[in-house]
Amino acid sequence: MNLIRVVNRTRGTLLGNHIQLVDTWPGRLRGYLGRPEPRPGEGMLLVRCNAVHMYGLEFGLDLIFLSGDGNVVHVIEDLRPWKRTSRVDDARFALEVPVGTLRASYTQVGDQFAWSSPEPVFSPSPQFDRLWKFEPVAQWPPSEPRH
Repeated sequence: MNLIRVVNRTRGTLLGNHIQLVDTWPGRLRGYLGRPEPRPGEGMLLVRCNAVHMYGLEFGLDLIFLSGDGNVVHVIEDLRPWKRTSRVDDARFALEVPVGTLRASYTQVGDQFAWSSPEPVFSPSPQFDRLWKFEPVAQWPPSEPRH
């Protein structure tokens, strides 16, 4: 499993330190199907993805669609089970995170995202983990996945 750390460079907020990078078609299709609900700091970054379905899930997710250069082009708060999104034409990536992450990270359309290898994070409470701020050092865009 390839884990990454995803940050909102515009807001200086951490969206997750345990985000799974999903760069295969079967992986994108499955997503969270048959998996537990993500906890704060967890999620999935779907590569080459401009729409998401929630078929078969029992929990909602916050979704962030990103362009090829890391700009947030669309956000959806709390997409419920058995729903799907419309296609987001400018999106190249979709980030699936626990409900509440959008609000906790202050993420909005137009923000710039980046990711890197995860680093250990000391967090005295779950609320601190969600709102932890730092100075990001990652570069955008990420390298293309190998096929």
